Amino acid sequence: MCGILAVLGCSDDSQAKRVRVLELSRRLKHRGPDWSGLYQHGDCYLAHQRLAIIDPASGDQPLFNEDKSIVVTVNGEIYNHEELRKKLAHHKFRTGSDCDVISHLYEEYGEDFVDMLDGIFSFVLLDTRDNSFVVARDAIGVTSLYIGWGLDGSVWISSELKGLNDDCEHFESFPPGHLYSSKSGGFRRWYNPPWFSEAIPSVPYDPLVLRRAFENAVTKRLMTDVPFGVLLSGGLDSSLVASITARYLAGTKAAKQWGAQLHSFCVGLEGSPDLKAAREVADYLGTVHHEFHFTVQDGIDAIEDVIYHIETYDVTTIRASTPMFLMSRKIKSLGVKMVISGEGSDEIFGGYLYFHKAPDKDEFHRETCRKIKALHQYDCLRANKATSAWGLEARVPFLDKEFINVAMSIDPEAKMIKKDEGRIEKWVLRRAFDDEEHPYLPKHILYRQKEQFSDGVGYSWIDGLKAHAARHVTDKMMFNASFIFPHNTPTTKEAYYYRMIFERFFPQNSARLTVPGGASVACSTAKAVEWDAAWKNNLDPSGRAALGVHLSAYDAETPLSNKPSKVIDSIPRMDFPGVAIQS
Repeated sequence: MCGILAVLGCSDDSQAKRVRVLELSRRLKHRGPDWSGLYQHGDCYLAHQRLAIIDPASGDQPLFNEDKSIVVTVNGEIYNHEELRKKLAHHKFRTGSDCDVISHLYEEYGEDFVDMLDGIFSFVLLDTRDNSFVVARDAIGVTSLYIGWGLDGSVWISSELKGLNDDCEHFESFPPGHLYSSKSGGFRRWYNPPWFSEAIPSVPYDPLVLRRAFENAVTKRLMTDVPFGVLLSGGLDSSLVASITARYLAGTKAAKQWGAQLHSFCVGLEGSPDLKAAREVADYLGTVHHEFHFTVQDGIDAIEDVIYHIETYDVTTIRASTPMFLMSRKIKSLGVKMVISGEGSDEIFGGYLYFHKAPDKDEFHRETCRKIKALHQYDCLRANKATSAWGLEARVPFLDKEFINVAMSIDPEAKMIKKDEGRIEKWVLRRAFDDEEHPYLPKHILYRQKEQFSDGVGYSWIDGLKAHAARHVTDKMMFNASFIFPHNTPTTKEAYYYRMIFERFFPQNSARLTVPGGASVACSTAKAVEWDAAWKNNLDPSGRAALGVHLSAYDAETPLSNKPSKVIDSIPRMDFPGVAIQS
């Protein structure tokens, strides 16, 4: 992922301002170590830190139209850029970059072109003819983006908080699927799929339609001019991504450049059974498998760097981000610049264990809608920033726009978990890839029960984090937590410890407001807590908090706060791509 930074309409166009913009842009250097660019037009500055994936030789940014009247800085990948170029045949392109179509599309269609883009992106477009500008973020928020406002009336845009938090009076997360126009002076949502209204769909489930849609989502992400691989944990989602990639890689341009044998990556604590599962899938698919080990101390030592890069104090996200952060560093050291990952499946198909208690298909569907809308604050944020910290790009086919449209149009009755009918979580996805003649995966992998990772990744990992936090946070500090942190007050020493680190890096009130909070059980939204009365006394993001669902669920009679630490934390791993932790 690249890093973009823009300061638009500031009252200062001096050399000192230019130097400040360059300084702030360098805070994003980790996102794009291949090139740095800065364009100034009067009181507007567009800076870019490039990670070169497509057209490394000539695709440096900012990008321009023919007469350079339209300037754009982009973070992302436009998968249908070749098709769009054909529609713009009368235009002359300066580079082979997939993002080069954006300025020309604006010339043809004005601000309404954004929905034509198939990919993940954040961009700032400046029209120098009237000094107007447009900012947009992709449909689900796979790429990270923030917007801020200065006292002088300026508008600031940055891929990360650290690019604007010190200079803006107020800032916030840029909403996914939205466009900000200087002409209208506000936001409007450009992404308006049928599922967004949470109306209940009724299309009959067709496994072959779902299979083809996901295969298309994966294969379009094989567009690359640099070495790449897949994250593989041995769970369902990452294994399906790896299987499809391995199956279709041979005929691609990437295979001609880098070879037809796929590389897969996994990280875990020494001796983890999931490392074994990932190896089994890798052997089955014939990938070149890379297995990285880390220790609990390695993870603890990385916590401050993780919080600085991920820019959150959410406990679940930090626990999950740490191994991905460590793995990304190892992957980049091998010369790999792009990986394909499995985020988003659980939100689309109701894969979390608490979905077992969905009262009916209507509420099941509405909860999947709520989860997808919140992805930019959790899994997308983790996947984007943990990889970008080391100049690595993560692509997520489950969050493909066309695939989401297909998957979210299925009658949710088909997604419902029904044990008596042999339908476990994500049954419709498993069934779609259950091919007897040309199997995608071994049966026991394809039908492996859903397990969570981010909240309880094993005794040694979580107990190590808790013990480390306990050495830094006293009971007296916890007693006064509500006075120190009135917003999203931490309720555990681990949460307090993360919050202290976060506020040291990002002390502004706007920063703490960018992090979500609220009641949750087993990674649910607050609304889903109402599905089971017993959950209200067991609020915890762990899978075991879903009482009556997991085989090792907490006892309903005992409040979570009274559970011994090792009981609470021996929670199985979710299918987090490429990560395997001993539990």
